[in-house]
Amino acid sequence: MATMQEIRTVQESPRSPEARLGMKVEDLWDVQEAQLTPTEKLNACFESVPVSAFPPAPSSQVIEIRSDASLAEAVKILSQHKILSAAVVNVDAPEDASWIDRYLGIVEFAGIVVWILHQSEPPSPRSPRSGASFALAANGVTSASGLGNLGPEPAAETSGSFFEDLTTSELYNNTKVHDILGSFRWAPFLALQKSDTFLTMLLLLSKYKMKSIPVVDLGEGKIDNVITQAAVIHMLAECTGLHWFESWGTKSLSELGLPLVTPDQLVKVYEHEPVMQAFKLMRKRRVGGIPVVNDSGKKAVGNISIRDIQFLLTSPKIYHDYRSVTAKHFLAAARNYLEKHQEASPMLGSMITCKSNQTIKELILMLDSHKIQRIYVVDDAGNLQGVITLRDIISKLVHEPRGYFGDFFDGVLPLPQNSRV
Repeated sequence: MATMQEIRTVQESPRSPEARLGMKVEDLWDVQEAQLTPTEKLNACFESVPVSAFPPAPSSQVIEIRSDASLAEAVKILSQHKILSAAVVNVDAPEDASWIDRYLGIVEFAGIVVWILHQSEPPSPRSPRSGASFALAANGVTSASGLGNLGPEPAAETSGSFFEDLTTSELYNNTKVHDILGSFRWAPFLALQKSDTFLTMLLLLSKYKMKSIPVVDLGEGKIDNVITQAAVIHMLAECTGLHWFESWGTKSLSELGLPLVTPDQLVKVYEHEPVMQAFKLMRKRRVGGIPVVNDSGKKAVGNISIRDIQFLLTSPKIYHDYRSVTAKHFLAAARNYLEKHQEASPMLGSMITCKSNQTIKELILMLDSHKIQRIYVVDDAGNLQGVITLRDIISKLVHEPRGYFGDFFDGVLPLPQNSRV
C-alpha cells in the first residue's frame, strides 16, 4: 500500500501530464458516494473526464499515409515510426473535406500479414494468386466471399530468399495502400470525438479489442490525437500513489482473476515451426503476439509480435542463408540485426515474466518500463501459465454499464479480417 508520504508527493508535485490527469481522477474519486464499489467509483470518474484531456501523442505516432503510396512505402513508414497502423488519406479528397471523406481507412501490420500469408501459401481456392484477390483477402471485403479466410492448414515453410524475392517484386512495390486497407462500411475507421469520455475510450481499448483510437477534430476534419493501449498503461504508471490507483493496483493478479487464459488455451508456436505459422496464428486468433516455446511446450524462449513482420520486409537479407525460416531462426537473426545496428528493442532482453502473486501495480510498472505489450505468467519452475495483455489490465479497471453504448455502433459493421472492434 502506498505510504502517506508517497501520496503527498504525487499530490503536491505531479510528475507529468499523465500524473496531472490522475489528479483530476483523484478529485472526482473523493466526491463519489461512499456506497459505490471501487469499480463503480472509477466508472463514474472516467465518465466525467473527456478524451480531450488525454495528453497528446508524440507527433511521430500521429502519422498519415497517402492512398497512392505503395505497400513497400507503407511498411517503411510504419517501421520507421514504430507504430502498428496509420490512417490513409484520400489524395483525391478536397481540402475542406470532413474527416469521413478525408480518410479512406487504416493500413496496419495485421492486414499486411494477411497479404504476405496469401503470397507464401500454395495456390488453392482459399489462396488465390491474383493481385486483386490478395488485396481483397487482406482487406476482408465481405462481397469477396471466403477470400479473407486463412486456411486451417499450418503455414507453409518459406526460405530466406523468398522474402528477398517478394520485397523486390513488382507486386510488392506496385500494390497500393488503398488496395489493402481496412475500413468500416459507414466510415473509414472508428474514431472518438474530443467530447467523448475516458470510459468510452477505455472500453474500446479493452472489451472491444482496439489497439489504438484516433481522436478527430470535427472542425478541422483531421485526426487530432491517437490514444494507444500503451499510452493508457503509461498514464496508469504515472498515477501510482494516488488513492484511486492504490485501491485497485495493490491487488494481486490472482485476486483480479488474471491471467484470463489457462495454459492449454495459450496460443503459442514451437521454435522449430515456420515463422509464418506464428503470424498465421496471430491473425486467426486475433492476438498481437505469441510466445515461442521449446520442444516441451512449457517454457518460452522468446516472443513474436505482429509488428515483427517488418524484419522480413525491411531487412530480408538477414534471412538469406536459411533454407527454411523457423521461429527460432527468425528470433536469432532479428536479435543479431538489432545488436549490429545498436537499436533498442524488447527482443534483445530476456523474457519478461511475472507470477500470479504479484500485484497489478507491479505489472503495470514492468510493462511501462520495458515498453512491452504483454507479459507471460509463469510458475515457480518457469513453466508458462498464461499471458496478460494491456487489454486485460484495462478490462479489470472499468466495466461496461448495461446499455452504455446504445446506438454508438449502429452502422459500424467491421469487415471480417481487418475488423477494429
